[in-house]
Amino acid sequence: MIKLIKNTFYREEDTKSKLIEFIRGAKILSMNKEVLKFEHDFAAYQGRQYCTMFNSGSSANLALMQALVNLGRLKRNDTVGFSSLTWVTNVTPMLQLGLNIYPLEVELNNLNVSQRYLAQGHTQQPLQALFLTNLLGFCADIDAIAKYCQANNIMLLEDNCESLGSAIAGKKLGNFGLASTYSFYVAHHLSTIEGGAVCTDDAELDEMLRMVRAHGWDRNLSADRQQVIRQTNRVADSFYAQYTFYTLGYNLRPTEINGFLGHTQIPYLPEMVARRQANFKRFMTIVENHPDQFEALKFDHMDVVSNFAMPIVCKTKEIFDQSTKLLMENGVEIRPIVGGSMIEQPFFQNLQLGDFSSLHNAHHIHAHGFYFGNHADLTDEEVNFVVNLFK
Repeated sequence: MIKLIKNTFYREEDTKSKLIEFIRGAKILSMNKEVLKFEHDFAAYQGRQYCTMFNSGSSANLALMQALVNLGRLKRNDTVGFSSLTWVTNVTPMLQLGLNIYPLEVELNNLNVSQRYLAQGHTQQPLQALFLTNLLGFCADIDAIAKYCQANNIMLLEDNCESLGSAIAGKKLGNFGLASTYSFYVAHHLSTIEGGAVCTDDAELDEMLRMVRAHGWDRNLSADRQQVIRQTNRVADSFYAQYTFYTLGYNLRPTEINGFLGHTQIPYLPEMVARRQANFKRFMTIVENHPDQFEALKFDHMDVVSNFAMPIVCKTKEIFDQSTKLLMENGVEIRPIVGGSMIEQPFFQNLQLGDFSSLHNAHHIHAHGFYFGNHADLTDEEVNFVVNLFK
């Protein structure tokens, strides 16, 4: 059986040994210094000034939207465009916070929103923000998207949960917008079992994210910032200040175990990304050798494709049925491409937000696409086995 994931961590035995030693010696397992160390190291890896860690990537999405609402940068009934091909917890935080949502079409050859589809959507429904999903390690013309957003006063946010390490024009995905979210779920590039993060270069946003993460209080801020916030809110008594809720927040905190695992795994990231890219190039021969059966994938504009999983989009339902049967009968685990098209999902249809049947590419990928695993622990034999099945 070739599963979507093979191990909980990269270099699993070594990581587990280190984890056991850490737990035996740790005096505190709730959020503390290990989380801070991970935040410092991950910000450095990504090339951002700030990183705030959360207990999941979904929580990171929620915290980012809540922080922007708390700061007044997004307001109730503002419209946020989003990639129609994504995961449900990109969409639900916006609904929970009273934002209007608007799905955007994706390109068939890279599964992502492009500048032309952003412009098309913005013309039909003016957008105040774009929550862009960098799907499966790919991107479209994200540099052009960033320029369009800047020219049209659209706040650009990136969901980079599936594209850690991917880069275009010398710049890592996740660094094109105001902020980007990440997932460290066990099946993702870097595993902390459960975990997530938001990266940004905006100090005010980072501060608000830390308050949203922990009930809306100020405990995780610097002493200088605490003093300012307490004076502004006329909280003079330090005893009560520890339990004063200054803004809307949740409990989205990670643990020291998550933080320890994260900074233990970060040194392996370059190797993990390189292996994913190498596997992807070999898997691409499946698509390239069958142009009459599978939709082409375009990635020559990218420096690095840190492929999360290998997508196959079939040209017909018959080819889809044959291909999925072939893989399942030979012990290769498959699943739909991410969450599929959100407009096809019952929760979205029940909202009755309008007719989005014109998003033909998203529908085609939803109905005719699947993916199988691509991770750093795949052996050459396993990669060859999958490739040879299609011969």
